[in-house]
Amino acid sequence: MTNQDRINTIQKEMGNSSDIIVRNLTEDLSYIFLESVSSDDKISDFLLKSITNLKDIPSTMEVLKKTLDNSHIEILEELNDCYYYLASGYTCLFINRDKKYLAIETKAKLDRGISESTSEPLIRGPKDSFTENNAINLGLIRKRIKDPKLRIKEQKVGRRTNSKVSLIYIEGIAKEKNVKTLESAIAEIDIDAILDTGYLRDFLETNEHSFFPKMISTERPDYACQSILNGKIVIMVENSPFVLITPAILVDFFKSSEDYYQTHVSSSFSRVLKVIAFFVTIITPALYIALMTFNQEMIPDQLLISLATQRSQVPFPTFMEVIIFVILFEILREADIKSPSASGASMSIVGALILGDAAVTAGIVSPFVVIVVAITSICELVFTDMDFINAIRQWRLLFILSTIFTGIIGIVVAGLVLIIKLSALEPLNVPYLIPYSPFNSSGMEDSIFLKPSNKRVKRPDYLTNNKRRVKKS
Repeated sequence: MTNQDRINTIQKEMGNSSDIIVRNLTEDLSYIFLESVSSDDKISDFLLKSITNLKDIPSTMEVLKKTLDNSHIEILEELNDCYYYLASGYTCLFINRDKKYLAIETKAKLDRGISESTSEPLIRGPKDSFTENNAINLGLIRKRIKDPKLRIKEQKVGRRTNSKVSLIYIEGIAKEKNVKTLESAIAEIDIDAILDTGYLRDFLETNEHSFFPKMISTERPDYACQSILNGKIVIMVENSPFVLITPAILVDFFKSSEDYYQTHVSSSFSRVLKVIAFFVTIITPALYIALMTFNQEMIPDQLLISLATQRSQVPFPTFMEVIIFVILFEILREADIKSPSASGASMSIVGALILGDAAVTAGIVSPFVVIVVAITSICELVFTDMDFINAIRQWRLLFILSTIFTGIIGIVVAGLVLIIKLSALEPLNVPYLIPYSPFNSSGMEDSIFLKPSNKRVKRPDYLTNNKRRVKKS
């Protein structure tokens, strides 16, 4: 097959795309690249200069590879391999006398630089975050963990996208069984495209049905490295600024990477506040409905009279008031997230104040409902993981629905169902409620209460067999 035949085949397969650039340097040497993902400067300044400086064109790709000035050069055996490398920003060279092909890295810079995290801001700690560039993301982990045992295992997933999916862990700390389980699960994925780590969740999470996430999504490299050092596995997808951390347990969602940059007392206090906020945001609306509808004897007389006076002009039942305002606040939150940062926060605050005051004045809802829903929404804001926040929203609604007909009994029943569901979850065979159920002493060092750094001598044994973190004195 001549160079022209090869080029014609590629152009036909790619639909004669307008960004395909072909150049014949000699009768025997040609190259092809995609203008949209390749750097013309790199091709002109390095590739062409290296080739034009040659006295004779080599007859084989092995010889040509040794003469070119580039650290990323691949020899390809099949013409079909060229499509992946062309789309990845490589330039492919053809020699008439050779059946092999040469792919030379000439990528254009199509991504943003390293910036501060927007979804997980910190007051104290590193300010960098993952980007859409796979090499940069790996570098952000490499510069923090310089252990030669750090392993990066890469697979390509997606029939159309051929996206790189990387498993990152430390050999000897992460359990090899967990690594093999994830490798097998990734290898079995058959889908058109993987464009973000979110695409992987449904394939990698087990069949245990739960609203609560079994993987942590983060764009903070320091938090990813902390997890790797504890024995967890990080899953990275190229072109995604977020990575997945597995296995995740319930306690992990009350933690923050900033906890390790403060005193253990401050960090423990912060985590306790998050636990309180978790129960308040899930139970408070349902508890208000139960007390006002079925269990009024539990309310002090003076408060009950005040609440009854407030509700005297409201035409809707209590549960309808709560549902209307909960949905309204969720809509305002979505509007805040999706709006430009310059106007989003102010718009949601003004919207909540105006709508709340107007609804009370019009007699649609009572003032106390506004207070209850506002407290519920504020407590939800202390969490940053969107999957965890969505789980809280869904369970809050389930608590409300279970309370409409049975009052306090409905809250107790919903609470028991929640505990049973959480107890049944086992991401990578790790109990979701560990280290409290079952009790695990090594996990208690970094649970709701955080021990000082010099006292956290063991890694959690449910994550690793290499438990010793600090050398024995």
